[in-house]
Amino acid sequence: MLQPRFGRVFTLVLASGLSLLTVGVHADDAPVDAARTSNFAADRLVQSLAPPLRVLSEDVLRQSPEVARARAEADAAVARARQMGSWPDPSAMLTLFALPPETRVGPQRLAVSVSQPLPWLGKLELRQKEALWAAVAADARWQAKRLDLVTEVRKHFYELTFVTEQAAIIDQERLHLIRHEELARARYATGYGLQQGVIKIQAEITRTEQQRLAVEARRATLLAELNARRGRPADSEVTGLALPESCTGGMPADLVEEAWRARPERRALDAEVERRKIQVELARLGYRPDFTVGLGYTVVERRQDDAGRVNPPQGNGDDIFALTAGVRLPVHRQRIAAELEEALALSAAAEADRERLRQDLERSIGSLAARRPLLGDQLRLFDQVLVTQARETADSAEAAYSTGELGALELLDAEHVLFEVELGAARNRLDLAQTCADLEGAVGQSLGAEMSPPATDPTSATGQVPAENLSSPGSQEVDHDHR
Repeated sequence: MLQPRFGRVFTLVLASGLSLLTVGVHADDAPVDAARTSNFAADRLVQSLAPPLRVLSEDVLRQSPEVARARAEADAAVARARQMGSWPDPSAMLTLFALPPETRVGPQRLAVSVSQPLPWLGKLELRQKEALWAAVAADARWQAKRLDLVTEVRKHFYELTFVTEQAAIIDQERLHLIRHEELARARYATGYGLQQGVIKIQAEITRTEQQRLAVEARRATLLAELNARRGRPADSEVTGLALPESCTGGMPADLVEEAWRARPERRALDAEVERRKIQVELARLGYRPDFTVGLGYTVVERRQDDAGRVNPPQGNGDDIFALTAGVRLPVHRQRIAAELEEALALSAAAEADRERLRQDLERSIGSLAARRPLLGDQLRLFDQVLVTQARETADSAEAAYSTGELGALELLDAEHVLFEVELGAARNRLDLAQTCADLEGAVGQSLGAEMSPPATDPTSATGQVPAENLSSPGSQEVDHDHR
C-alpha cells in the first residue's frame, strides 16, 4: 500500500512540473506589437486623389484578394513571433512497475518525472527577434502591395478616361463626316461634284464606326478589370472620370532619397537584412550546448519479506526524490559550420537585394522624372499650337470645299489631320497622367497633381461630346441607304 505521504509529495512534484511548463509561455507581446510598421504611404497617396478616384481606390483596397492575402500573411508572421519567445515544452513521464524491482529499502512501485529543455542563454531571445523582423518584413510587403495596387487602379482609371474621350473624338469626327457627306451628295446632285467624293466620305464614316467599336471593346475590358478588383458586376459604370488638370507640381530635390524613405519595400528589405544577421548569430550559437533539467520521484514500499520485517533496514520504504541534468553536445561541427556558412550567404543576399532595390529606384525614378517635363512640353505644344492650327485648317478646307475650291480628298485629309492631332493630345494627357501615377507610386507620396472636376458642359475641353451623351455608331438617324 502506498504511504499517505505519497499524495503530498506527488502533488509537490506535479506543481514543480507545472511551474516548468509555464516558464516562457507568458512571452511579452509588446515587441510583437511594436514590430508592426506604421507605413501608410498608400493611404496618404489615396487621400491626395480626387473624390471619385479616391473612393474607387479605397473600394479596390478593401475588396482586393491580393491585399487580403498579404495582410493575412503579415498577421500570421506576428502570431509566429509570439510563439518564438516561449521555451520548448517540458516532458512528463509516469512509470508503473508491473514487476517492481526489489531494493534494499523496499520494492519500487511507481515513478514520475518532469524534464525541461533549456536552450543556451540568448537563443530564445534571438529566435523571437528573428520572428519579429520577419513580421516587420511581412507587414511592409503588405503595405507595398497596397501602394502598387493604388498605382494600377489610377492607371486603369486614367486609361478609362482616355478611351471615353477617344470615343467622343471619334463621334465628333463622324458627325463632321456625315455633314460633309450631305454636302457632297448635294453637290453631286447638282452636277458640281463627283460620285467618287461621296463614296470616299462614306468609306471614312465606316472607318470611324469600326474605330468606335474597337474603342468600346477596350472600354468594356477596362471596366471589367476595374470592377473585378472591387467585386462589382463587369458592366458597372465608373463615375467622375477625369485626368489630372496639372501634373507639373514641384518635386523634392532628391526623389530617390524621398522614395528610399517612403517605399515599404525598403523597410521590408531592411527587416530582412536584420533577420539574416540574427540568423548568423543563431548559427554561431549552434556551437554552444543546450541543457535539460528535471525532477523525479519514485514511490518505494516497505519491505514485506521475513528479513525485512524482522530487521528493517535504515530508510525502509523511504521514497526517492531526484534532480536530473543533461546537456546536448554540439559534436557535429561540420553541420554547424555549414549552417553558419548558409546564414552568412543569405545575409549577403539580403544586402544585395537592398542595393538592387536602390538601383531600381534610381533607374525608374530617373526615367520617369525626366519624361514628365517632356510630356508636359508636348501637351502645351498640342494645346497651344497644333490643335488650333488643325482646327483652322479643317474649317478652311470645309469652307473651300463648300465653294468648290477643294475636292473631297483634300477635305478628308484636313479632317484626318484634325482627328489625329486631337487624339494625339488626348493620348499625351493620358501618358502624362500615367507617368505621374508611376512616379508618385515609385516615390510613395503625392507630388502635387490635382484632378479636375468632371466636365458639366456638354462638350469637353477639346470641343468633343462626352461619351455618356453619345449614342453608339449607327444609332443616329442618318439615311445611308444610297451607300
